[in-house]
Amino acid sequence: MQNNNYHIIEKNFYCRSGEIDIIAIDLENKEIVFLEVKTRRNLNYGKPADSVTKNKLNHLRNSIKYYMFKNKLEKKFIRVDVIEVYINKKRVKINHIKQIL
Repeated sequence: MQNNNYHIIEKNFYCRSGEIDIIAIDLENKEIVFLEVKTRRNLNYGKPADSVTKNKLNHLRNSIKYYMFKNKLEKKFIRVDVIEVYINKKRVKINHIKQIL
């Protein structure tokens, strides 16, 4: 992330509503980015991003609202992205996918 013009603010932010895997600032676009990281060893159960369900999105949305309120960031631009991580015995491949909220 840091090599791609992001400054990581926090990892594994927990609150009553759920967890946010990574919170970073996109230095190029001047946005706060909330990142959901999903990992797979194979595609038997679909792509990693496919596992972000409506229920997970609701927990994520509520966690983001709480984080924004707690840190007085209500007027900041935000984005929510998924990072897909593929692991096999030989290598790890990371795809920074897209905005999900």
